[in-house]
Amino acid sequence: MRNLRDLEEKELKEWVLAHHFPVYRAEQIYRWVMEKDVQDFSEMLNLPKNVREALQEEFTLSLPCLYRHYLSKLDETEKFLFTLSDGHRIESVLMRYHHGNTACISTQVGCRMGCAFCASTLSGLARNCTAGEMLGQIVEIERISGKKVSNIVLMGSGEPLDNYDEVLHFLHIIGGKIGRNLSMRNITLSTCGIVPGILKLAEENLGITLALSLHAPTDEKRKKIMPIANRYSLSEVMDAVRFYFQKTGRRVSFEYALVLGVNDGKEDLAALVSLLKKKGEHFPTHVNLIPVNPIKERDFAAPDRKRIMRFQEGLEKQGISCTIRREMGADISGACGQLRRDAELEERREKN
Repeated sequence: MRNLRDLEEKELKEWVLAHHFPVYRAEQIYRWVMEKDVQDFSEMLNLPKNVREALQEEFTLSLPCLYRHYLSKLDETEKFLFTLSDGHRIESVLMRYHHGNTACISTQVGCRMGCAFCASTLSGLARNCTAGEMLGQIVEIERISGKKVSNIVLMGSGEPLDNYDEVLHFLHIIGGKIGRNLSMRNITLSTCGIVPGILKLAEENLGITLALSLHAPTDEKRKKIMPIANRYSLSEVMDAVRFYFQKTGRRVSFEYALVLGVNDGKEDLAALVSLLKKKGEHFPTHVNLIPVNPIKERDFAAPDRKRIMRFQEGLEKQGISCTIRREMGADISGACGQLRRDAELEERREKN
């Protein structure tokens, strides 16, 4: 049975007309779902009984169910582990900034990209999230925290462009005039570099910010930590993100997880500058340096603060905008995918 939160307004209008209900019923239903976040069809008080019964026969209004909730004492970051209707689990994060509240949500249950430093991929990909499950994370984050989400980053578990259609549905829903009506400029999508997906997204011209998980400045090094690099070369990836900028006018952000002794040397800095800067080219970029989060299953460590600062200064001297990501919720467990992974391991131990 399909979740009503998966539907865009135009799809709901089609359903209403197919059932020979007045077309204005679609907007009434949609407002209950997208503005009121109702959890039961009986709450839709301005709908006649026959409409509510028809909805109940074909749809659910299920939301992710909170399994675990962590609140940082340092910066009030909140981390959520949710259980979906089929028992699978996903995680989300709410981060508080001076400019508003940012929700980091998952687009897949697990991930098949295999990036060496990420816990999300350790158990592989279970399935894609639906648009309604992505929206459900926002609904529940706001309900549990009591805070309004003003920015969304698709950087939780999963590769958004590996679930392109549902992610696009979600973007249409979250940015729709009925409901949260969130500006596309307040949404960031992070990808490991699926070239066809980047090109396709550019043609949508939605205006969202694209963040490329780069993490290494050469094909040789990138292949060692990111299997996707065996499929798409850095040349192809960079051509795609340049095309994205040309089509949308939106500056591209580059995520760079600094790993001690892997991608943080002087030669890495020089190669990164060479990759991002071409003489005479107007291609505004921003590099987000991320001291790598250690995970139990990998032997990766972050460089010390002095080494990280030196890397940042090297980029800025070459005119490349660069920030060091502030660690949020450092006192509560969970690199990306780690909450779900820890819960899986705990359940296995209990069974044994």
